[in-house]
Amino acid sequence: MADLANRYPQNVTGKFYVDNNCIDCDLCRETAPNNFTRFEDSGYSYVYKQPESPEEEAACKEAMEGCPVEAIGNNGA
Repeated sequence: MADLANRYPQNVTGKFYVDNNCIDCDLCRETAPNNFTRFEDSGYSYVYKQPESPEEEAACKEAMEGCPVEAIGNNGA
């Protein structure tokens, strides 16, 4: 389970975030490309835009549920 205390600083403010368990597998970027991107310098994903539609919300939830290392969190904000 993702830990808010270990979230990457690149994540934009909001309920979804990626923490330091990310293994750069690309699943979230493929599942929710409107919301996740890659931090090239260190090789991990982060949330660059919080969902703004029901479709984006669903895609972010799907990415969170599919993350193989549970690096995506939802703090419910």
